[in-house]
Amino acid sequence: MTTTDRRRDGRWSSRGVTGLRAAATAAAITAGTGLAALTYANQVGLKKFTLRRISVPVAGVTTSLRILHISDIHYVPGQQKKFRWLQGLAELQPDLVINTGDNLSHHQAVPEVLEALAPLREFPGAFVPGSNDYYAPKLKNPLRYLLGPSTLDPEAQVLPTDALFGGFESSGWANLSNAHAAVQVNGLSLYLSGVDDPHIGRDEFTGWPETADGSQTPDLRIAVAHAPVLRVLEIFADARADLVLAGHTHGGQVCLPGEQAIVTNCDLPRRYAKGLHYRRGSHGGDVAVHVSAGIGTSAKAPIRLNCPPEATLLEITPA
Repeated sequence: MTTTDRRRDGRWSSRGVTGLRAAATAAAITAGTGLAALTYANQVGLKKFTLRRISVPVAGVTTSLRILHISDIHYVPGQQKKFRWLQGLAELQPDLVINTGDNLSHHQAVPEVLEALAPLREFPGAFVPGSNDYYAPKLKNPLRYLLGPSTLDPEAQVLPTDALFGGFESSGWANLSNAHAAVQVNGLSLYLSGVDDPHIGRDEFTGWPETADGSQTPDLRIAVAHAPVLRVLEIFADARADLVLAGHTHGGQVCLPGEQAIVTNCDLPRRYAKGLHYRRGSHGGDVAVHVSAGIGTSAKAPIRLNCPPEATLLEITPA
């Protein structure tokens, strides 16, 4: 081998080492960035509690109505910042509170979550359950979440559901688990109808309340479910609901910049992962659908990225 050949070999060898170092550096930066993002999502993203305000014009409504929509609290004992924020929501003085489920993420959470919600339970309200009001979460491969809707683990721990429901009902909140109710709020006649969690196949729509002679027309029909699966939204829309409220999606939970959801954990399109959108019923009218991004996450997946925890104050106004 000539001197020139040895130098050429040396140059290639040097470049190869340099390339390996660059690749290693890039991998380290990527890993560091990923770790920083996960740390932020766990330490900061979970606690950036946000109140959203949305105006929803509804034809036929003559008086404004303020509805506080809360969902997916996923409470674990000791979450003091969440506890204080939940209690502070009562300062909004809503006319009606709607809770769309998944209040629990621990078998000992019921007393504390009921205490956290005690100030809100002073207001008229209604609720439906989510799967995590029946069963505790289990540790799973987090990548599985990106591949499609989650499924119920047959060995999941059963939670004290009756104690949770009993606490809500003792405050006068209507249990809309495959049930309906008629209430008067702020001078308005409201028909409420809800279903048990469609995500685990417990839903059965029971229609709207009926008066003795069937003559009363409500000012507002509100339909409620935990998971906004399309078949249930279609049932509500075809039944002439004016407003549908749901949760479950966590707004995507781990989102791209700009709060763009990657998944919804159901068949709802990603662009509707949170916030207000409209669906067309078979009668030709548009129905307002609000999906809450929720207040917490499963205790087994405690991260939120580009998707802050939230509650929403919906102001129903005359159209």
